[in-house]
Amino acid sequence: MKDKLTIALVAHDHRKADMVDWVKYNAGYLAKHHLVCTGTTGKLVKAAFDEAGIAADVTCMHSGPMGGDAEIAAMVVRNEIDFAVFLIDDLNAQPHEADIQMLLRQCRLHNVPIACNRISADLIISSQLWQDPDYEPIAQSYIRFERE
Repeated sequence: MKDKLTIALVAHDHRKADMVDWVKYNAGYLAKHHLVCTGTTGKLVKAAFDEAGIAADVTCMHSGPMGGDAEIAAMVVRNEIDFAVFLIDDLNAQPHEADIQMLLRQCRLHNVPIACNRISADLIISSQLWQDPDYEPIAQSYIRFERE
């Protein structure tokens, strides 16, 4: 695996506090990697690092409803994202639901691990496979299985 990952961080409005808490808890690890965030989430992530006095490589895209989810999905397609955390608000309708589903689908299609809650984010970020130089994810196969 790579020494420096590109990690996408996205959080809906009602989940931004969770994202900031998660970033603070994992700040030491995250600061070693390149973070790509949707607009407001990125500003909050940068502020959390600044408050902690930690230098971090954070790139902000547009806000989700203004195309940020689509920008990150395009990065997934170009193999520029290694891991994504998308804290989704499942209790409120989102005006850009199609973009949300597109990002989730592209992560699945392109074999990018995506966490949609804090525990799955914790499990993925703490995997020892990130440190294994010999580990290569197996490409997904979409060959139709023929029944006998």
